[in-house]
Amino acid sequence: MTSAAASPDMLRRLVGFDTTSAKSNRALIDWVRDYLAGHGVAATLVPNEAGTKANLYASIGPAVAGGIVLSGHTDVVPVDGQPWNTDPWTLTEKDGRLYGRGSCDMKGFVACVLAAVPRLRAARLKVPVHFAFSYDEEVGCLGAHSLAERLMGSVPRPRAVIIGEPTMMGTVRGHKGQNSYQVVLTGFEAHSSMTHLGVSAVHFAGELIHFINGLQDELAARATDNGYMPPFGTMNVGTLSGGTAGNILARECTLIWEYRQVPGDDADEARRRVQAHIDDALLPAMLRRHAAARIEMTPRFVVPAFRGEERGEAEQLARAWSGSNDSTMVAYATEAGIFQQTGISTVVCGPGDIAQAHQPNEFVLTSQLAACDAFLDRMIEWAERG
Repeated sequence: MTSAAASPDMLRRLVGFDTTSAKSNRALIDWVRDYLAGHGVAATLVPNEAGTKANLYASIGPAVAGGIVLSGHTDVVPVDGQPWNTDPWTLTEKDGRLYGRGSCDMKGFVACVLAAVPRLRAARLKVPVHFAFSYDEEVGCLGAHSLAERLMGSVPRPRAVIIGEPTMMGTVRGHKGQNSYQVVLTGFEAHSSMTHLGVSAVHFAGELIHFINGLQDELAARATDNGYMPPFGTMNVGTLSGGTAGNILARECTLIWEYRQVPGDDADEARRRVQAHIDDALLPAMLRRHAAARIEMTPRFVVPAFRGEERGEAEQLARAWSGSNDSTMVAYATEAGIFQQTGISTVVCGPGDIAQAHQPNEFVLTSQLAACDAFLDRMIEWAERG
């Protein structure tokens, strides 16, 4: 089977696994492990503590330094409530588009990599190609930390890491970081006609959101011409839940907020500022109303910002293999910053348009898979030359 036919067929198999982040990815990972074994490639799994999810890494070629890491995530975002015109778990082709959840973000890249296995096995590689497939990228790159640590501790030092997030096969040399936090406010219940007897956690959550909005305005005022859009750190309150009835002061309210910082900015500034506002203003005001009040803020995850060198080694390789003439920076986060922390040159380059990610009727163009196949063919030729 040619690569042009193999990649869509492989993508059809991968899309058929419902790997929504709230569910296990083990069925897909176990299938990939068995597929690789069928081609004589041994894979290593790196499971989470419960064993319900797993990363996978594998190597093809000699055990020498200077290889290439191809990294992608196996989880996808939910389809709940989205108006799909096709079955999101069945790859559907129409007018040069392949529809299905994860077709773009980012099973398309993983499919191209797996479809290249027979070509890699037949090649006379002088340097290895390593696969690194992670879990729970969509909820904070939770698997990538242990995957990068295990992979880099198990193989000779690679030369470059390619993160295959959708970039229309352009090269991305930088992206913002993402720090997510949960805040639980606890007040004291009382009848809504007797507000002086209690403290509403929902009301004070509103005060905290007001502070976060003000902090966002302050960050926006620092905007510089840095190549990012928007050109400043951003804050968002993603979820808010609390209260039991319209006539009861809410005892508890939980909110989740995030800060996406531009590379080079203080990644911890927003957390410190929010915590200081809680400690110095919000909690004392709640305690003045009732001694039972408390506020607890805990980190959910940290995705480090990625700042690659302009025309760094990974970028130059990706540009040569993709034919891209330039590189850009993006606002969304990937595991690139995690791999960069290992000291290996890193770049983001993969098939599909990020504008399709997380959308109903998500699709990847067949031409993008073909472009990724060509990218991998040129990578293989490079690896044969060493």
